[in-house]
Parts: sequence; C-alpha cells; structure tokens
Amino acid sequence: MTRNSRLVVLFVSVPILTFALLGGYLRNTLAQEDVYRHLQIFEDVVTLIAENYVEVVEYDELMQGAMRGLSAGLDGKSSYLTRQEVMLFEQGIPLLDGQTGLTLTKEYYPRVVAARNGSPGEIAGLMPGDYIRNINGESTRNISLLSATRLLRGEPRSKVSLTILRGNAMEPHTVELTFTIAEAPELLTKMVSPRVGYLRIPTFEQINPSEVASTIDTLMMSGTENLIIDLRETAEGALKTGYDFAELFVPAGIISIRESRGESREVISVDKDGKYLTLRLVILINSGTSGPAELFAAALATNQRATLIGTQSQGQAADQRLVKLPDGSGLWLSWTHYLTPDGEPIHGHGLEPTIIAEEPFVEFGSNPQDDDQGLAKALDYLENGPAS
Repeated sequence: MTRNSRLVVLFVSVPILTFALLGGYLRNTLAQEDVYRHLQIFEDVVTLIAENYVEVVEYDELMQGAMRGLSAGLDGKSSYLTRQEVMLFEQGIPLLDGQTGLTLTKEYYPRVVAARNGSPGEIAGLMPGDYIRNINGESTRNISLLSATRLLRGEPRSKVSLTILRGNAMEPHTVELTFTIAEAPELLTKMVSPRVGYLRIPTFEQINPSEVASTIDTLMMSGTENLIIDLRETAEGALKTGYDFAELFVPAGIISIRESRGESREVISVDKDGKYLTLRLVILINSGTSGPAELFAAALATNQRATLIGTQSQGQAADQRLVKLPDGSGLWLSWTHYLTPDGEPIHGHGLEPTIIAEEPFVEFGSNPQDDDQGLAKALDYLENGPAS
C-alpha cells in the first residue's frame, strides 16, 4: 500500500470506526469480532479505490458516500448528516411557514408516508409509497431526510417542483406544489348507519384528547353505539400523543412499551378505565398510518378494544437523536422505539390488520375510486359481526 493510500484509509476509516463502535450501535446485529472483520474488508475496499480508481479520489466525497451507505442500512428515519446539516440543526433555524403536508421517510429516495388531508401534497395526488426523485430539479438520492424535509418548506404562495416515481412506472412525473400555511386540523364525523358513527382523525398534531372526547359525545347523542375511527394516512404528531389518546378507550393496564439500548424498557400504563369502554370500535389503517397513529391503534387492538381493518401500517415508531462525529458531521439515529402492549415491535414491522381491505393501485394523474372497501368492511363487521 502506498503512503497516499494509507492516508486515504486512515482519513476515511477513523469516522467509520467511530460510527461502528460509538455507543455500540451496531452490536445488535453484529458480534464485536464481526465489526472488526467488516472494517478490515472496508479498509481493503478503500485501498483498492485509492490505488485503482481512474480519477483522483476526493476524500470528503468518498467519506460521505461511505457514511451514507452505512446509514442506509438502518431504518428510514436514520441518516448521515454532513457538517453543514449538523450546523443547521444545532443552530435551530426554524422551518419556513409554507408547507406541502407531506410526511416522509427515506428509502434510497425520500418516500411519501402520507399526505395530510387538504394539503398541497394531497391536492396534487401524491400518495403513500411515492418516491421523490428530484426537488426543484436537484437529485434527492444523496440528501438526508432532514434536508429533504427542510426543502419541502418554503415561503407561503411560493412553489416547489417535485419529480415523482410511483409503482413500477418507468417514466417519472413532475408536479408543482404551492406552499401554504397549514390550517388548524378538523375532526371529520358522520353517521354511516343509524348506530354506527365515523370519526376521521387526520393528524395527532394540534388536536387533543378532549376534542376527540367532545366529538364522540356528540356522535353518541346522535345514536352511535359503534364507532369507526379512520387513521388511514394519519402520520403527523409526537409519538406520545398516540398513547395519550388511547387512554380514552382502554381499560386500566399497559398501553405501550418504550425500549432503548441495553434491554432498557419503560412500560407505559394507565391506572383507570377509559371513558368509552362501551363503544364497539373498528380502526381503519393503511400504509400511510404511521407514528402516533400506530401507537394508538396498537394500544386499542392489543387490549382487545378495537379491530383493525385495512392494510399493513407504515412501521414508524422510533425517536431519533443526533450523534456528532469527530469531523463535525453526524448521525441522525433512531435510539428508542415503541412496542405493542404485549411486546411486539412496531418500528420496521407495522401493524397487521385483522381484516384485510386492499386499496387499488391508482395511476398517476387518475382519481381514486369512490368505492371505499375499508369503510364498507368496517360497517359490515360492526353491523353483522365477523365473517364466518
């Protein structure tokens, strides 16, 4: 190995080694000896690149590519942050007021988890699973989730251009969204039959349990004995709000479990019965059901207070924090995640519905079908009981 090659290996390997060993983040999946074995392979690869690549290696680019590759092997919320991104984060510069209403994760490209009801993203037809390949003509392949989120905020009435990939389509689609200031969310209700009420919770942000309770009281005065709670494409809000809302519906006992490194577990319980134990409940979920909505649904389903109908939920139920590296860059890492009350993981797995209600694929630019199979199956279940 030449002297220059050794310098490249040293320059690149030190932060990688820090990542591998810092707090033992990789030891969940790799035995310690495997860590060093993989680092040796990594050193060999760096040496080959330094000595054989056709162009002179730019050390910073090589380093950032390696770190992005490592973080890409984690969950969709974890990512590598450049020095500039860390500085922005630490300075606490607030996001601009204009929003698109999109909740994102990262899977090669930023991927849409959900589009809030009435938001520019929903109006443009964006759906869970859509990939954002470009923002304003710039590739999103190598940007962090935090940077993508920041790019999707702007001055109200200004515009942002997104290049979207959906399904197996070969050709991307370009949409232009106008940033708007998010309006205060509203709970949507209706009676779908004389004894069955419907409650749509579009977000767990800026809505509190007392508002939900007041809304349910109104539905019950209209004759509601059975309630459909629609959490499809509900993704916003702090995770803890999910189990805060669950307290309205569950008996005293465990409603969630918070788990972090070293087998540390915090059992989250309620010490009194919820207000609405007499209501029969169905919760509608889909791939856009994420975060606090999943914690809420898990608490009710595991405590046998609700039946889940729809498709598998997103599986995003972890908190993240910044871990700084010696060169000023950092890692945005999931460090604690939530389990169902009976100890099953939600993060990276999602919730499986008891009754499946498939959602048809919608071609880009087409309107979704009016036929709501999830709602129809929920109503049938509450009025006629489980299918034999």
